[in-house]
Amino acid sequence: MASTETTTVTEGAGPAAVKDGGRHDMSGLEAGLDALETVQTTRIPLRQTLVQKVLPPLTAVLLVLVVWQGLVSFKIVDDPSKLPSPSAVWDEVSDAWLQGTLLDYIWTSVSRGLLGFLLALAIGTPLGLVVARVRFIRSAIGPILSGLQSLPSVAWVPPAVIWLGLDNKMMYAVILLGAVPSIANGLVSGVDQVPPLFLRAGRTLGATGLRHTWHIVLPAALPGYLAGLKQGWAFSWRSLMAAEIIASSPDLGIGLGQLLENGRNASSMSMVFLAIFLILIVGIAIDLLIFSPLERRVLRSRGLLVRS
Repeated sequence: MASTETTTVTEGAGPAAVKDGGRHDMSGLEAGLDALETVQTTRIPLRQTLVQKVLPPLTAVLLVLVVWQGLVSFKIVDDPSKLPSPSAVWDEVSDAWLQGTLLDYIWTSVSRGLLGFLLALAIGTPLGLVVARVRFIRSAIGPILSGLQSLPSVAWVPPAVIWLGLDNKMMYAVILLGAVPSIANGLVSGVDQVPPLFLRAGRTLGATGLRHTWHIVLPAALPGYLAGLKQGWAFSWRSLMAAEIIASSPDLGIGLGQLLENGRNASSMSMVFLAIFLILIVGIAIDLLIFSPLERRVLRSRGLLVRS
């Protein structure tokens, strides 16, 4: 038979004792709630970080290299013009490094991509705020932004070349047309998810106009805005690669997209693979060094990132 426990007031205890007990229970409850709301800032041990964050991607890369080498060694794909060996691609990397062109390839594209993204950020952020807050403008150009976001960025390269010529202005125009809609739509989505109670509380406290936008709307919409920024960078990078592949000129230099096109023209699969790997590495590096830390910080500040 299940037993039940009952708590009885100690005989002889007066109202003061009961009051002190209630106060003790409330303080314990408040301490528990505070513990739940406290953001854990303890430092993760280096060994745990290596095991959880570094080891899995390294294992995946090693597995890909083993499978790749196996396809070449066992003659499953015996045509080097279709699938070069890992050593052939490494030789291409070594040659580019010894010639001093490897970092030039990377910097040419990364500098264009980051500058274009910053320009898209400066345009897309106020545009997104206006679209999110002004109903008429949202009805007018909201569908256009969504349509532009779904339009392949490569479609903008021919008109940009005709309008602006073969120079960096054309590159930045393609980046802007690809990235601005994503940034603006991300901010609109973030503003739409702001609880109305936050907006009313801000107005009650006297935050109106630009102060209301800066102190209430933007911080509350930050998770959705950050997702839009990540997508905007992805569109910037892809738009730039499309522009570099299609538009070539000595004045533009050789970026990663142009390197990819040069490998195709030379029928050099090792150069093609080199360009693909560099494009992939830059995209991963930007995400790991910039966007992932920002995302973790935002989520942790809102209590949405729990460490096990």
